Amino acid sequence: MDNDEAEVRQGCEPTYKKVRGFHPLQLTWGPFVIDALFRGGKKHCNAEDGAKNMVEETVRFVRKHVGEEVPIIVRMDSGFFDQKLFGAFEALGIGYVCTGKLMADITSRAEATGQSWQTYDNGHQLWEYFEFGDRRRAWSAEEWRRAFYTRPHYEDEQRPLEFARPDTVIYTNLGRGGPIDELLRAAGHETWIEPTRIIEVHHGRGRDELVHRAIKDFRAEELPFKKFRANAAFYYTVLVAFFLFEAFKRDVTDEVVPITAYATRVRRQAIDFAAKVVRTARQSVLKVTQAVWDRLDIEELWNRTADPPRFAWV
Repeated sequence: MDNDEAEVRQGCEPTYKKVRGFHPLQLTWGPFVIDALFRGGKKHCNAEDGAKNMVEETVRFVRKHVGEEVPIIVRMDSGFFDQKLFGAFEALGIGYVCTGKLMADITSRAEATGQSWQTYDNGHQLWEYFEFGDRRRAWSAEEWRRAFYTRPHYEDEQRPLEFARPDTVIYTNLGRGGPIDELLRAAGHETWIEPTRIIEVHHGRGRDELVHRAIKDFRAEELPFKKFRANAAFYYTVLVAFFLFEAFKRDVTDEVVPITAYATRVRRQAIDFAAKVVRTARQSVLKVTQAVWDRLDIEELWNRTADPPRFAWV
């Protein structure tokens, strides 16, 4: 959260993006932020046990309210590439898909792979990949993980040059015969252990970033207070409001404004319109123009607001 232009604030420190600000840890489920930890700007993504504790608490909550048989998979970027974190997730019996780091020995292995590359087409781009088992030097002999080295073969019908290819390496515990594999099979999702599905899940990280962008559109990044605790309280309040806003889009305005729309568009189209409240015959009447009434289907929006759907785990 970039607060570089704001007045000096407690906990506002240089971040990895070379600005002064805050670096909260956020756990998302689709478009929703379901847990968060407000932190100073110099905190690393995986600082201390924040991520581990957050996931453990969430797993306990989900299993308590939904059931022990629900498969849970966590998707992470390279900031959480840590064998201790992997070990904690494996002990919980959940899955993970994490971006790794392109170490010299891994790139050398890719160069020596030769013709054993396989292909994966996601409908927009053709990727090459090969699978291997990897164990970093600091890991114990039992701590090897399933890994995939991926690189784009064609992008927009053009083949990128080697120096321009965004090669990546992916680590996962899916498909290693652990408890998560059994849960996936029992739930009818055995395809999630297949290489192409794992790569597809990893590529979905781009959608995760849209959640953070949506929060910044919902409320400016600069926080209003000078004290850290006051800003923390404000930040958590914003997250509660943002959660309600995302639910409101799905429960009420989805036929008027796309659920992928950011807050600015929703305000402009579904909220910020001219209206007048008239009191007559002991009734309060909301008057709008016929064009607004037809475009927004005000009657349906009003009925949905007064009778929202019941919560469901989907």
